[in-house]
Amino acid sequence: MGFIAWIILGLAAGALARWFMPGDDKMSWLMTFILGVAGSFVGGFLASFIGMGGGAGFNLYSLISATIGAFILLFGYNKFVK
Repeated sequence: MGFIAWIILGLAAGALARWFMPGDDKMSWLMTFILGVAGSFVGGFLASFIGMGGGAGFNLYSLISATIGAFILLFGYNKFVK
């Protein structure tokens, strides 16, 4: 996947995770991007761990797994920081 696609996927996953997470987040867009990219790695790892790997490229499956990973990281971030 190209660098621009990773940026778009990271921003989309981070934004979706923040949108689904209840409560007020005072996180910058840079932190949202970092959370989204890290979430895509976490989501991809978890998907391959449970046998649902193979979501390579920029598609709906990648976006869903990245958003789930970003949601998990955002939940941990909110519990750790707050």
